[in-house]
Amino acid sequence: MYQIDRQRFGAFVASLRREKGWTQKELAEQLFLSDKAVSKWETGASIPDTALLIPLAELLGVSVTELLLCERAGSPLDASDVEGLVKTAIAYAGDARARAWTQAGRWSLGYAAALLLGGGTLLFGLLSGRLAPDYETAAITLAALGALFGAYFCFFVPLRLPAYYDQNRITAFSDGAFRINVSGLFAFNNRNWPHIVAVGRLSCVLLLALYPALCLLLSALFPAPSRLLAGAAVLVPLLGGLLLPLILAGKKYEA
Repeated sequence: MYQIDRQRFGAFVASLRREKGWTQKELAEQLFLSDKAVSKWETGASIPDTALLIPLAELLGVSVTELLLCERAGSPLDASDVEGLVKTAIAYAGDARARAWTQAGRWSLGYAAALLLGGGTLLFGLLSGRLAPDYETAAITLAALGALFGAYFCFFVPLRLPAYYDQNRITAFSDGAFRINVSGLFAFNNRNWPHIVAVGRLSCVLLLALYPALCLLLSALFPAPSRLLAGAAVLVPLLGGLLLPLILAGKKYEA
């Protein structure tokens, strides 16, 4: 079997990091990751996604070959060594994980808390009759959107985009049923993607946690709202609280 020795890999990364004089947090920040991710690599609990091999090797001052071998190369590899390395890389690619659930951390707790708070508030409003009929559909719809997209950003979103996003100007992102298309506003790449993910998580969690409470407040203040107010109660949180922050984050960190 051609497998990465996780303990050896972690020890090698830790040694190279210390040579640079970096903390785990400082290395993680340069890769747009959490320090917990680096900690897991160094303890052998996990290995980085294959998309991180090149930037990780460049930061640590070694080649990808040396990173996979978990040692500095002292001499050229012979044919058998090269074949073993290629097979190790293939096995590594199949073993690496690249979804957010591997590094959910505090976001998993934040999402769970928002789900309990938002869901409980919505249920209270529906059962008590304090949620005015004009706000019921909006409260249910936007809370559901916050729950759905929040689950995606907190647990299922890929941590990095494929390399072709960095090589071309692509203004749409597709991942199964999930779609983002902001043609002309900005292009997706691995410079702005971590910021888009972070903003998406925060926006969805806040929308899920707070929007039902906002609808209860509006029900108390304006139990029979005008069509304009009812529409604003939906569009302002949806556009200003979710879509606009994603666009601003993508545009700001595009280059």
